[in-house]
Amino acid sequence: QMQLVESGGGLVQAGGSLRLSCAASGRIFSSYVMGWFRQAPGKEREFVAVINQNGGKTLYADSVKGRFTISRDNAKNTLYLQMHSLEPEDTAVYVCAVHDNLMEMGTTPSRYFRWGQGTQVTVSS
Repeated sequence: QMQLVESGGGLVQAGGSLRLSCAASGRIFSSYVMGWFRQAPGKEREFVAVINQNGGKTLYADSVKGRFTISRDNAKNTLYLQMHSLEPEDTAVYVCAVHDNLMEMGTTPSRYFRWGQGTQVTVSS
């Protein structure tokens, strides 16, 4: 079964940038729609971005549109999230996940069946 391991989080000042990675192993990474979610303390898990199998279709939450870019390298079995113009409100644990439907660009956490352990992003003001 697919294993997901995120990396790239850290502490950054407001206005800064980070690139998160999600390394996948086990099953055929390129077959799946992949998403990024985040969860801040005391808040519900929140959709961030989703990408289809070949990277040709993407969808973003309004809160990150124009600042974040989701991408993937199927040859490396890796999903990315490039984040620019970070704000303190972006502080959260960021988690990558695998969608359960090969045809849907899902934004609902319950439709994702495999999750990584997450990487902490902290944005200071």
